[in-house]
Amino acid sequence: MKSSLPILSALLLTLASCQNSATKVRIQSPNYTNTIQFELSEEGLPYYLVYHDETTVIDTSFLSFNFKNQPALKSNLKVVSSNSTSINETWEMPWGEQREVVNAYNELVVELEEVNIPNRRMALYFRAYDDGIGFRYEFLAQEGVDSVIIMEENTEFNLTGNHTTWWIPADWDSYEHLYSTTKVSEIKALEHENAAGLGHTSIFHNAVHTPVTMKTQEGIHLSIHEAALLDYASMTLLVDTVNLRLTSQLVGSDRLGYKVKRALPFKTPWRAVQIADEAKDLIASNLIVNLNEPNKIGDVSWFSPMKYMGIWWEMHIDVGSWDYGMTMDEKTGQWVDTGKAHGRHSATTENTKRYIDFASKNNISGLLVEGWNTGWERWIGFEDREGVFDFVTPYSDYDFDEVIRYSKEKGVEIIMHHETSAAPRTYEKQLDTAYQLMAKHGIHSVKSGYVGKIIPKGEYHHGQWMVNHYQKAVEKAAKYQVAVNAHEPIKATGLRRTYPNTISREGLRGQEFNAWAPDGGNPPEHLAIVAFTRMLAGPIDFTPGVFDILLPTKEKNQINTTLAHQLALYVVIYSPIQMACDLPQNYENQPAFQFIRDVGVDWEQSKVLDGEIGDFVVIAREEKGTGNWFVGGISDEKQRSFTLNFDFLEKDKSYLTTIYRDKDNSHYRSNPTSIEIEQIEVSKNTSLEILMKEGGGFAISMLLQK
Repeated sequence: MKSSLPILSALLLTLASCQNSATKVRIQSPNYTNTIQFELSEEGLPYYLVYHDETTVIDTSFLSFNFKNQPALKSNLKVVSSNSTSINETWEMPWGEQREVVNAYNELVVELEEVNIPNRRMALYFRAYDDGIGFRYEFLAQEGVDSVIIMEENTEFNLTGNHTTWWIPADWDSYEHLYSTTKVSEIKALEHENAAGLGHTSIFHNAVHTPVTMKTQEGIHLSIHEAALLDYASMTLLVDTVNLRLTSQLVGSDRLGYKVKRALPFKTPWRAVQIADEAKDLIASNLIVNLNEPNKIGDVSWFSPMKYMGIWWEMHIDVGSWDYGMTMDEKTGQWVDTGKAHGRHSATTENTKRYIDFASKNNISGLLVEGWNTGWERWIGFEDREGVFDFVTPYSDYDFDEVIRYSKEKGVEIIMHHETSAAPRTYEKQLDTAYQLMAKHGIHSVKSGYVGKIIPKGEYHHGQWMVNHYQKAVEKAAKYQVAVNAHEPIKATGLRRTYPNTISREGLRGQEFNAWAPDGGNPPEHLAIVAFTRMLAGPIDFTPGVFDILLPTKEKNQINTTLAHQLALYVVIYSPIQMACDLPQNYENQPAFQFIRDVGVDWEQSKVLDGEIGDFVVIAREEKGTGNWFVGGISDEKQRSFTLNFDFLEKDKSYLTTIYRDKDNSHYRSNPTSIEIEQIEVSKNTSLEILMKEGGGFAISMLLQK
């Protein structure tokens, strides 16, 4: 509830020594918008509620844990102590959507203890921000017990209505699903239509992944996620479609037979709820990064945000291959180079130099090379993928040293590629060797991949064991000054603040699905949903920039956007490492490619101008260090008009402004490459009406004139 009382008087604490006496504690955000209320029931059951102004947004929600070899920690608890603090600080992102981030919150810590033996103790941390709330558990030291095995965490989010919800199923191995838009009561994750074609689909319950975003009947927007996921299992949300309740369900390990094992004492990840009156304010929120600790790895100036190209898309559209074409010797079972390769291998020295030349001429700083190292023949279709890749041995037609020499001569940084084939034990054994090779040649970024079922069997991409693997790779990479862009990853939870070398990741149904998905690819609404769901977790390596939208090499697939929509993604979808994914020849002599040459990747500030989930979104960003501004807007399958006000510009500044937008005849299916480019004069007082056609959008560059 909203209050005009100062923060100290906003804490209402009623303590009693009797177990059956209720205890109530309340804390409010700095501007009193959001309130968290914690209570104990007469039975000593802990629960919380969340208010946004006068409205309850999370109703009575109970908190408990189930353990192995211990009773559940659920009831018969009493409050031992509580205290509060207020924080208001500003910290600086080394790269990000903005340079400075305000971190202002009020925190309440409540320590609980069981009334009965063994008198286990637990602390709850509640933080109230103006853009949402967060809370976490701390398991305190216990005499005679050095660790706990968690079988389930039972954190409830008791909803106050049958909210409209944008969700994907809680696949324990993948986030690569299309979003569904339904009421909470209509969520049917086990019947999700978009699971077909995913080789590593593991959907076991009617549960959803986070972030899951909702809109209440009153128009309040909520997004539930987690922050600071370290040494713990990923939280999915089990859906009670009758009582309209979401309950945490951790990803487990069939191999080990539990969800989490931790030594005492320890803290869990934060459970976070972003709260906004308007959808656009969800994107502007810094709640998830603010719930993480400050930078732990020190100076990261060795990495610079960049645009990059890649020997990648040509494989997805079947004009090349990852593998060289080695042959298995039937007598020895060994793969040998007979000198008679199939001739479709993409990562050759010659082809790589061709990409380097194009990137060098077009203000593109990096080049990803996939398929450079041996092992691809032994990957797909093989159950035992241990030892498939060694991450240092190139194919015979890829001269590693010459490619490095040539790339440095042309001023283009090679981006390493490590496909682990979901065999993390093999990768871990070679991390030092792989990173040493990169350090030797001054390579500062790697794209890692984890395609397939995890080896050993019984582990999943999103369980504690793999959470620890991903983190181990990041921390090891930092020692070698390597930044990590993980694909098939664990979800982003704001750890980029603590470990800034976690620059980006996939973790969604990406651009490649447009090239080969059996359902024909991503619908036009896809990224207008992603911006309000997956992007709330952190940077996305979506790989935009397809110009040859009709995909002549693919019979049943095309990109379901217009060309202007593809350009807009460089602003709408944030990543400090942003790909121009199409083939060099498809960019040649294309006037619209100028936007990709010009657009920034690192931002001084960002302004989310407007948007509705699944319909459209418009974002403006100021490039760090130049004063240039860029605007991107995308629409779903519907045509819509948007009034763009340039009031975010500085007064009395002059900008060379170029607009890339749909023509009247543009349409994502029938005429996707139709685009209009014009230069206009704008100032802070300019207002412009822009038409976004079906599946369309617009992109604007405003280059500051000195």
